[in-house]
Amino acid sequence: MERRKFMKSAGLAGILAAGSAPALVQAQQQIRWRLASSFPKSLDTIYGAAEVFAKQVSDATGGKFVISVHAGGELVPAFGVVDAVQQGTIECAHTAPYYFFGKDETFAFDCAIPFGMSSRSLSAWMYQGNGMKLMRDFYSQYSIVNFPMGNTGAQMGGWYRKEIKSVADLNGLKMRIGGFGGRVLAKVGGVPQNIPGGEIYQSLERGTIDATEWVGPYDDLKLGFHKVAPFYYYPGWWEGGAQLSLYINDKQWNGLSPEYKAIVTSAASHAHVNMQAMYDARNPTALKQLIAEGAKLNRFPRDVMDAAFKASREVYAELNDKNANWKKIYGDYSKFLADQYQWAPIADGSYDQYMSAQRLG
Repeated sequence: MERRKFMKSAGLAGILAAGSAPALVQAQQQIRWRLASSFPKSLDTIYGAAEVFAKQVSDATGGKFVISVHAGGELVPAFGVVDAVQQGTIECAHTAPYYFFGKDETFAFDCAIPFGMSSRSLSAWMYQGNGMKLMRDFYSQYSIVNFPMGNTGAQMGGWYRKEIKSVADLNGLKMRIGGFGGRVLAKVGGVPQNIPGGEIYQSLERGTIDATEWVGPYDDLKLGFHKVAPFYYYPGWWEGGAQLSLYINDKQWNGLSPEYKAIVTSAASHAHVNMQAMYDARNPTALKQLIAEGAKLNRFPRDVMDAAFKASREVYAELNDKNANWKKIYGDYSKFLADQYQWAPIADGSYDQYMSAQRLG
């Protein structure tokens, strides 16, 4: 009687903290899921987020719920994960939702749109605003239940074979650029290319493309882009805070017990926070190394930023006219964004500006 009373009052979190998980999950079903990543194993940050998630789920269930993680191309192509989850070929996936803007531009809200939210703003919109509800409604069309699972923070503007001195230098530039940014780049004269992470270096080395963006210093150093395209620009205006997502087939999700659903939700949140922490911890050292190895760091000229911003507004206006899914979410997203940027420069923005001007270390 006392044990039943304890379990009822303590809840799942208390039982896990007390080390009683094995007793709790003893009666739970033994589950084996496969997770298809859109990323190569060499990227311990992005690919690693799925491994962190899977380990949390296994640890919290005493090994009763095991999720095997597979790199892009092992189970399904890197860009085939939406179809695979929707069809039930795999139980879940980890990906950058804006890869699938060709299916519907609305996917991009769950990742990044040009001149969109920062990582903190996006998390606020998803967890405390209407973001999660709106995206869940959208994903129901694809039999997907989504969870935020990682963020890169603001990304760099990419690697270029030649200097970008003005917006005119973008004319005819063939650039690997993920998701929505390519559509805006095209409006200012660029030629976007959608290439999986594992194939970028070879394309740049062979001259198939003139430039590429990926994430930031830590991943870029691993991928070696500076060896074939030395000009490194910032900021990545198309990815002010790129969010990764966990996709779960809705039938698989609905088949889980309440306890397992709580564990999956918690594990995804842990992986979400951990991924950006990894980037923030590793990027400073990696940037120093890139510069030491010859990378030429530059800020985008103002006319490039202004032209891209103007082009992004044109793209969004066009989508509001032709895509009902997009329009349903854009109004809420853009209002939340505007409110965030009335607040963000006051506290964190001004503090960061002051601290960056000091002699630290």
